[in-house]
Amino acid sequence: MEQGARVKLLYESKGFPIFQNRMYDSSKEAVECPKGDILLVENLDTGLVYNDAFLPEMMIYDANYQNEQGVSALFQQHLSSMAKVIKQSMGDINLVEVGCGKGFFLEMLLGQGVDVIGFDPTYEGSNPRIEKCYFESDSGIKAKGIILRHVLEHVQDPIDFLMMLRKANGGSGLVYIEVPCFDWICRRRAWFDIFYEHVNYFRMSDFYRIFDSIIESGNVFGDQYLYVVAELASLKKPVINPVINSGVNAVVNIEDRVSFPGDFLSTLKDKTGKAIWGGASKGVIFSFLKARYGQPIEIVMDINPFKQGRYIAGTGLCVMSPEKGMSLLQKGSTIYVMNSNYLAEIKKMSNYAYHYVSVDHV
Repeated sequence: MEQGARVKLLYESKGFPIFQNRMYDSSKEAVECPKGDILLVENLDTGLVYNDAFLPEMMIYDANYQNEQGVSALFQQHLSSMAKVIKQSMGDINLVEVGCGKGFFLEMLLGQGVDVIGFDPTYEGSNPRIEKCYFESDSGIKAKGIILRHVLEHVQDPIDFLMMLRKANGGSGLVYIEVPCFDWICRRRAWFDIFYEHVNYFRMSDFYRIFDSIIESGNVFGDQYLYVVAELASLKKPVINPVINSGVNAVVNIEDRVSFPGDFLSTLKDKTGKAIWGGASKGVIFSFLKARYGQPIEIVMDINPFKQGRYIAGTGLCVMSPEKGMSLLQKGSTIYVMNSNYLAEIKKMSNYAYHYVSVDHV
């Protein structure tokens, strides 16, 4: 971040796991995982929101990083709709996915006849179209379109990173960007959706200040994500728009319970709720802060087989299959649903036998 930049404090919390999606082989290792502080600020020159306490040298991504959501039928529908956006706006020839993760989305595009290659150091497969490394400025790629799905929130200097992509791509081309929506986080006071690993928090208005030419944009996945398709040649350093509300008072500081809604506070204090469905980002932070608040979670369920039997950061809880987790619960028990987008899917899988609390709808 810019040294000595003028900033406004939005949110502060200490001692977060630096990776909420890294899986561990033992509970002890997960509890003792590296931790960092969150100091969320708005830059008063650029208007961008980021964690001013972020230390990039701590972030080493490897095969233990598991953030694949494609095992859910609902999320597959989201990916299919985004593939359609990409093909309609960028075409199906000469595309590059930077940060393609485990390759699920790239494989989907390939299956639809799209000519695409990928870069990601966490990739574990054998597809020759995916390089197991970071995309660098000298990668020798000149693409018609570059895909950035849930990458830009992890990059300390997003403008510099985009400028590197533009330079590497000969100064032109299209870019598809998909990121979590900070406006949604603020509206829902979603304290469990702020992570150390996410250094940046974007609003749609940010991208209209970053690019002069945006081809397409929208909010998707229940408004939790936003996307833009933009001309790389139109990239510029953003300048703050003082008319736009930064959301400074909208994010909850859980330790101080500033502006904490009564229903949310009762949910946090609820002693009957010991189980969560969703062992990814939201579930890791929700269970971590519940434990910090003195109301620990005991059961974490997730349908991702690559998470099951392994341990989540901070609490050291073991992720169970839904079948195993439900076998330990009495009918009518409270299950905290980490993402309301999956509520109908979860109710059906669990035969409507429990009391379900969607934490992002409380």
